[in-house]
Amino acid sequence: MELVHEQQPDPATASACDQVLASLARGASIELTPRQIQATDDLQDWLSPGTSVYVPFLPNADYGASIEACQRLVNLGLVPVPHFPARAIESHLQAQEWLDRLDLAGVRHLMVIAGDSPSPAGPFADSLALLTAGVLRDKPFALGVAGHPDGHPVAGHPELMEALRIKRDYAAATDTPMWVVTQFTFEADICIDWLEAAEQYLSPLPVYVGLAGPTKLRTLMAYAAQCGVGVSARALLRHPETARLLRAWTPDGLVHALARHQVEQPMTLFRGIHIFPFGGLKRASEWLTGLEQEASQRHQAANRNSL
Repeated sequence: MELVHEQQPDPATASACDQVLASLARGASIELTPRQIQATDDLQDWLSPGTSVYVPFLPNADYGASIEACQRLVNLGLVPVPHFPARAIESHLQAQEWLDRLDLAGVRHLMVIAGDSPSPAGPFADSLALLTAGVLRDKPFALGVAGHPDGHPVAGHPELMEALRIKRDYAAATDTPMWVVTQFTFEADICIDWLEAAEQYLSPLPVYVGLAGPTKLRTLMAYAAQCGVGVSARALLRHPETARLLRAWTPDGLVHALARHQVEQPMTLFRGIHIFPFGGLKRASEWLTGLEQEASQRHQAANRNSL
């Protein structure tokens, strides 16, 4: 089983891929919990101004903590994208209250998800229920929705794709800016196949692919099991490079394959990457910086050599 495409691009394609890689690294979004946001004094040292920071909501947490974290991000010149978890909302009134508070905090982007609560706290079973109920209609928010290249623990592929189509149609009917962020994935072929299959359901919505940031494999496997991508993660253990992977995981091969896909298929819905920093913010930030610098240097060297 291949984790990445093995063929080597020609020099012109390689240079174009490096240009895309630098852009992907520069524009990457990242996910940080409210606790991480409030406890990290030097966020601005690791995140460039304007970086989109997704703020997840954990079951039984206080949504006020998410709103306060978003306010801090706004104050630092970052772009908060809080999760808006359907199953955690107790009523239409509570949904309106949260939306009003987010608006006052300067939030302009939401990630609309079902959430991890085992049962709905109120009238919304999933993100689709929020949209069809009109809770977010005429609100000042652009909306992100989730994609699942590796599948979902409780929903099949046809059901997931149909839900994405309905969300796309909602965005068109309400003139709502919308994009898709995928759960983190490990195999380039699976991800690219999903992008191609999803096009008829999603176009023209842009897709941002979730990647697990650099971390120990043991840590990665634990998160993968929690997030429903354990099958894909276990495939890593059967890969010929298992000995290297047991030391550490980095998404280098995957992001290179995605960059090549964007170069070879310029009409693809793929537009960027979203980082889950399981190995910590500093490590993820240093990886992104290194990726951008190395790709930019190769691209510049190729341009000089072509003169």
